[in-house]
Amino acid sequence: MGHKRTPLNEQVVVITGASSGIGRETARLMAERGATIVAAARNETALDTLCSEITVRGGRAMPVVADVADPLQVAAIGQQAIEHFGRVDTWVNNAAVSIYATVEQLEPDEMRRLIEVNLLGVMYGSRVAVQLMRRRGGGTIINVGSVLSDRAVQLQSAYSASKHGIAGFSEALRLELQQDDSGIDVVLIQPSSINTPFFTWARSRFGVKPQPIPPVYEPSAVADVIAHAAEHGGREIVVGGAGKMLSLGQWLSPSLVDRYLLQGRRGFEQQLTDKPDDRIDNLFEPSVGAGRTRGDFEGPTRPDSIYTRVFELHPFVKRLGLAIGLAMATAGVWRLGRS
Repeated sequence: MGHKRTPLNEQVVVITGASSGIGRETARLMAERGATIVAAARNETALDTLCSEITVRGGRAMPVVADVADPLQVAAIGQQAIEHFGRVDTWVNNAAVSIYATVEQLEPDEMRRLIEVNLLGVMYGSRVAVQLMRRRGGGTIINVGSVLSDRAVQLQSAYSASKHGIAGFSEALRLELQQDDSGIDVVLIQPSSINTPFFTWARSRFGVKPQPIPPVYEPSAVADVIAHAAEHGGREIVVGGAGKMLSLGQWLSPSLVDRYLLQGRRGFEQQLTDKPDDRIDNLFEPSVGAGRTRGDFEGPTRPDSIYTRVFELHPFVKRLGLAIGLAMATAGVWRLGRS
């Protein structure tokens, strides 16, 4: 808050979960804009193809094979960044896994593993980042949560719990760092549904592949926001107007959102495809292959979010728009209650 910011083309950026999806797209975009990338994930082949692509285009990137559920391996990511590039300016905690199942269908070891990757991985990464950034008097920690950090949906209880946890952890960490005048920003990114291979690699208990709930955005929309946060800071940034509507609905009337998700089994049915599940996932084992950014969603997608560009990236406009939107939404809920 208020500290001198480093231009993106002078930054060293650590990105976890960089083998595919949002992490991979973010690494490519930031490298195009001049940042030096430390790409971390479990899939060594995918990291190698990513870093080769970046270096062929004139950028700088280093792969680090690591499982964020292991604090020693997370510490090694930071150590290798320091040994090769001397510092870390931005650390993006992005790695995540998912299980599509009811609570009764979840096994204890699955619950534990998901929390270790999604939540503890963020906590371990943030701890290492703080230690490295204090030495140079500032930096930015970017934690990738979800709109499910605000509002849970059926079939994703463990995932929603992890994303709620990321929001709470980020808030507490932000306060601690502001209190110490550390010069370290903590930014929570909350993507709406994004078309990434995340769903291809998710574990499913329903015999079919899961999918993002429409409307769906492309990974580039999130990558652009993460790059903006690395250079300009922020607090909480929602990617996609659809996600913001869900969060506002939860704030105004959780029971109304319940009714929407339950009506015609909407929340359940929209998350499942009719494609048979191949029973291959990355919960305990890394994904395989060369890695890719886009997923297999077959419906229309949105390459960008006008809402996010206009409101979320401009705090004053966001606050003004939020006040107007809340007034209108409150009036609508009041009328609905009287009808």
